[in-house]
Amino acid sequence: MGKNKKITRRDFMAAAGGTLVSIGLPGVFVKLMDSENRALAAELRPDGRPRIPPGQHAVKALPNMGGTRGDRTVSNWRLEIGGEAAEPRTLKYDDLMDLKQMDLTCDVHCVTGWTLLDSRWRGVPVKTIMDLVQVKDSARFVIFEAAGDYSSNIPISEARKDNVILAHSYAGSDLPHIHGAPVRGLVPDRYFYKSVKWLKAIRFEAVDEPGYYESSGYSNSADPWKEERFD
Repeated sequence: MGKNKKITRRDFMAAAGGTLVSIGLPGVFVKLMDSENRALAAELRPDGRPRIPPGQHAVKALPNMGGTRGDRTVSNWRLEIGGEAAEPRTLKYDDLMDLKQMDLTCDVHCVTGWTLLDSRWRGVPVKTIMDLVQVKDSARFVIFEAAGDYSSNIPISEARKDNVILAHSYAGSDLPHIHGAPVRGLVPDRYFYKSVKWLKAIRFEAVDEPGYYESSGYSNSADPWKEERFD
C-alpha cells in the first residue's frame, strides 16, 4: 500500500462486500473456490486462532497493492537505523545480507479482505537489527519509513517476535519490485499495511507515531483476528 491514493471508509466497505478488484489500486484478487475457503477457514493455528481471520478470504497469489515505488537498485539501497538506539547506523544491502538470515513460511492478511496462506519469505529478523544497534530500554515503538513518505508503526513487543523480518526474498527468488524490493518489512500477525514496502529507514521511539494509513482512520493496532480495520 502507498501514498498515491487515499481510501475512504465507504470505498473500503464496498470492496469488502465481495468485489474482486482492489479499492482503487491495481491488481485483481483471484479467490479460491468457496469450498476451499470453507475448508481452510476451519484450520487452526498453533495458538488456537483460525488461519483465516474473520472477514477474510483466501487468494491464490500475492496481489499487487500499488504504492509509491522506491529505487530497486541494490547498490543504491540504504537503511537508516536510529532513534532510541545506542549504536545507530546505516546499512547497505551487502551489510544486511551479512546478518543472520531466516526462512519464513507464514500467512499474511490484508485489510481489504484477502489472506494469502503459506507465503514464503527470506530475510533478517528485526530483533537482529535491534541487537545490532543496541535499542535502548526507553524504546516502545518501531517506526518503518519508506519511499513516498509512507510510514507505519508497531509496538516494540511485536517487533521482537520471531516472525517479524526485513524481507529481501519471496517464493524462492529476489523480492519483486512491485512487492517492495530491494527490502520490505514483514509483520505477519498485523494487517498488511504494517508490512512496509520499499523500506528506507527504521526508528525506535519512546512515543508512538501512527503512520500514513493509521493517521487516515485505519486501526493503529490492526489485529486481523479482532477485525481491527478502523479506529
